[in-house]
Amino acid sequence: MKTLQGKVALVTGASRGIGRAIALRFAAEGATVVVTARSLDTSTAEGTLSETVRLIETAGGRAIALAADLEKPEECDVLVGRAVAAAGGLDILVNNAGYAEYAPVADMPMEMFERTVEHYLRAPFALIQDAMPHLRQRGAGWILNIGSVTAESPSRPFDDFARFGGATVYAAAKAAMHRFTEGLAAELLADNIAVNLVGPSGAIRTPGAARYIPADYPTEPVEYLVETALALCHKPAAELTGEITYSMAYPAARNLTVYQLDGHTPLIK
Repeated sequence: MKTLQGKVALVTGASRGIGRAIALRFAAEGATVVVTARSLDTSTAEGTLSETVRLIETAGGRAIALAADLEKPEECDVLVGRAVAAAGGLDILVNNAGYAEYAPVADMPMEMFERTVEHYLRAPFALIQDAMPHLRQRGAGWILNIGSVTAESPSRPFDDFARFGGATVYAAAKAAMHRFTEGLAAELLADNIAVNLVGPSGAIRTPGAARYIPADYPTEPVEYLVETALALCHKPAAELTGEITYSMAYPAARNLTVYQLDGHTPLIK
């Protein structure tokens, strides 16, 4: 029996990068994956939802694509209902979608600040509220938020990234999501709904993040984060909830084998 056999997962921001990787791995474990992004077939070099679905179906999995712009409340606030109608239920919600924008506070336009809050706080909040009744109906559920190591306090003395990188507002939103995850885990424990968070330990060279990562900067394989995501999305809440962790640390601490996205081949033999 595959780990997620019979489960339905909604993964936001799944046209590329971390979201696509999680969708592929969850589908390989037997989940029906509802993938969402702004559009189905926007032609870019970075990937499309339709391409994500093709990759999953070619590997023998099941996926459903739903276009939704999470910056628009009228689209965000009906997404969970659309996913449930399309897939027949919901067991797992992965809040991955986001568009990181960096600027020093003194120079940040209010529109950029509001977009950051919209992406990393308002949209996940709305999706979680909408998902709760469906997860309760199933008798169990899993909510996974994607965090960031920038949520940790900057080291002293301040390095150049802290001083000039412009990540303060983004990092503050991610720090809020870390605390939100812990509080929500407590609130939903009695409902057997696990709420956890995983972030990259360092940098993952995804299409969305590449513009911020120098060519010679060391990065990590996305598979470590994906393996952690899977581990956080199948155990009962009484056993595992409220976890705030990072991609490289979790598998190492628990001696987990990290697999490629096909779910069969170890990343390192």
